[in-house]
Amino acid sequence: TLPSIFMMIFVSLYTIVDGIFVANFVGETTLSAVNLMSPFCMIIGSLGFMMGAGGAALTAKTLGEQDEKKAKKIFSCCVYFTIILGFTISLIAFIFMKQIACLLGADEQMLPLCTTYGRILISAEVAFMLQNMFQNFFMVAEKPGMGFAVSVVAGLVNMVLDALFIVVFQWGVVGAAVATITGQIVGAAAPIVYFFSKKNNTAIRFVKTKLDFHVLLKTCTNGSSELLSQVASSVVGIVYNLKLMQLIGQDGVVTYGIIMYISFIFTAVFFGYSIGSAPIVGYNFGAQNNAELKNVLKKSLVVIVSFGAVLTAISVCFAKPLCMIFVRNNANLLELATKAVQLYCATFILMGLNIFASSFFTALNNGLVSAILSTFRTLIFQIATVLILAAVMGSDGIWIAVIISEGLALVMSVAFLIVNKKKYQY
Repeated sequence: TLPSIFMMIFVSLYTIVDGIFVANFVGETTLSAVNLMSPFCMIIGSLGFMMGAGGAALTAKTLGEQDEKKAKKIFSCCVYFTIILGFTISLIAFIFMKQIACLLGADEQMLPLCTTYGRILISAEVAFMLQNMFQNFFMVAEKPGMGFAVSVVAGLVNMVLDALFIVVFQWGVVGAAVATITGQIVGAAAPIVYFFSKKNNTAIRFVKTKLDFHVLLKTCTNGSSELLSQVASSVVGIVYNLKLMQLIGQDGVVTYGIIMYISFIFTAVFFGYSIGSAPIVGYNFGAQNNAELKNVLKKSLVVIVSFGAVLTAISVCFAKPLCMIFVRNNANLLELATKAVQLYCATFILMGLNIFASSFFTALNNGLVSAILSTFRTLIFQIATVLILAAVMGSDGIWIAVIISEGLALVMSVAFLIVNKKKYQY
């Protein structure tokens, strides 16, 4: 799972690099615009996570059943459908981007920046969806190193272009957006070339197939938890931003953006481990190897708890230095961000277990349980706690809300693992 962990970290890194360059070389208003539009673009891109997680689980199960020909068709069908879906949604979003920015809370000062940034990002959203999708399929193809290499190259392209476009050419928000989509295009194009190549000797590659709606329905159902998780996180981000604009103003939106940038890196460890271990779970489930399934679950829980403890300690102890990457010349904003990070990021020890539990059930081809866990964890519990605690405690309640919501989600995760133990023999 290490290559997939590093792969997710690099994917997160080049999203964060935009924030670092914008914060230090453009200004806080532009950073607020970037932070407002990012959740919306993530919602669209999460369709790639859905097709990747659901399709990879179904493909891994099929390979476990020793039907390699069918596995190739499932893989190809999922990719072709994602391209069609991505182009359709991106076109609609591009046309109505100004209205979307207004709905997300952009004021007159931020609206032109939000519209420009959003339209540039959405123009390459198909590439972002495919990049998210191929992260899962590289694991199924037993080429995690290839997935990691693609992510590193895409990340480096984005970082170099951020420095060139923002610092040297001074293109501002346009430079940040163009650098991001260039990295995404590289991250999508390289896997397409690889899986089309005749030199590809893995179990999955592109083949001629038709859009099998039974396969697509199973894929969407099975990957719905990943979609719901990403969509819910973005919706929650929008709720956070709207509430923070009311209670604190622009500094609140910037602070939440900083928290999300830090969180991207740390939660990438959990998502990377879950992506890397899911094909192992799916394959052994398809092969009915219950002993190994139980072994994977036991070891995974130990690894996730260990990661969670370390990341929680790092985020709490080094909150101020982490915030100083984004804030240098505003003492009040730095103090606000440091306090918020220490409160919010104390939840990592719980979050990892919840992310893995949802992914585990996806790998078992139980999309319903996985979707229930994701919906309650990332949407219902978070929005409810944010609204209640913000009303009772003010801005501090917003940062504490995630701890309570993750605690409630952990209770659900443990309950589902216990209830389904006999069914899956883990």
